[in-house]
Amino acid sequence: MQEPTLPFAHLRVIDLTRARAGPTASRQFADWGADVIMVESPHVENDLTGNRHGSDFQNLHRNKRSISLNLKDEADRAVFIELVRSADVLLENFRPDVKHRLKIDYDTLSAINPRLVYGSISGFGEDGPNALRPGVDQIVQGYGGLMSITGIPGQGPVRTGVAITDISAGLFAALGVMTALIEREATGKGRWVQTSLLQSCIALLDFQAARWLVDGKVPQQEGNHHPTGVPMGTFETQDGRINVAAAGNTMFAKFCQVAGKEDWLHDPRYNTNEARFENRDALREEVAAIIATRPSASWITALNAAGVPSGPIYTIDRMFADPQVQHLQTTRQVDSPACGSLELLAQPIAISGVKCDIRRPAPELGEHTDEIIAELRRTVPPAPPSAAAES
Repeated sequence: MQEPTLPFAHLRVIDLTRARAGPTASRQFADWGADVIMVESPHVENDLTGNRHGSDFQNLHRNKRSISLNLKDEADRAVFIELVRSADVLLENFRPDVKHRLKIDYDTLSAINPRLVYGSISGFGEDGPNALRPGVDQIVQGYGGLMSITGIPGQGPVRTGVAITDISAGLFAALGVMTALIEREATGKGRWVQTSLLQSCIALLDFQAARWLVDGKVPQQEGNHHPTGVPMGTFETQDGRINVAAAGNTMFAKFCQVAGKEDWLHDPRYNTNEARFENRDALREEVAAIIATRPSASWITALNAAGVPSGPIYTIDRMFADPQVQHLQTTRQVDSPACGSLELLAQPIAISGVKCDIRRPAPELGEHTDEIIAELRRTVPPAPPSAAAES
């Protein structure tokens, strides 16, 4: 039986991005079958994600091909223009002034291929007073307010444990490009899709941003406790720590039954959501004292059986050893000529009838240059005189 075609097998994506946000976007297309071609300089390695044969690079760039081109060289630029004519999507994260200087901006390339969906990721936006600032994840986490609400109260601002604005900007960019591709089916015309690390950071604030915009409240650090749901947070047990989410009247009632504290349901300090929030410090102390009387496994079993969300706080190695994590097949194997057998993160999305695998390891610099140029000569028709003049 023939394997089903992957959803993006009909798409070609030119990937001009570096660092993390852009490659995260292009990886969404590569994993689902698109022909993602990394255009890399012959002289400059991608030094912002470590060694090419290191874990980070291999995880970001699997399922992609690499062509080595110097966009300032006339012959190489001619190859690049042929790539543009053959492409459905182009992704880039150059500063606005740089992409115009290199003549790889949206207006220039859409004139060559009007169907091209052009995706841009920047640090702070394509225009505005700070558009030309260099933007990386940690700088934007601070600028975007995220660090002010992360961490234990009083300890000062704290970054998240992953490059969250890079990752989210890449995912938002991929979503925007996919939206534009759907519209292109009706109009036949591409669009310029833009997002930034700053915009993605602000979007991730979500209800915390709404607390300021709608309620006029400036959110503060709450540590491992939820800022509005009480009790919901991390509590010490006899032998470790667990997470408990008993916010809301229904969950709180179930928690009280498991904890043997049904009297709290009639206590005016705790018998409504509003009262529990007003008296959150006292309630958290009382919950902590009760949780400390039993081992972690005992609480996790009892609370989940009652319908109250509770769970362990794993280190990453223990997380990957968990039976449910293994059941979900959250990793995939790939053989790399340079690195040997690798276990990398799988896509977190399942689509019925479609097997999303890691089909090839991250490429060597320019590994597919000759292969791609040969394909272009076979498949891309000669440019009309007017288009040739523009390029």
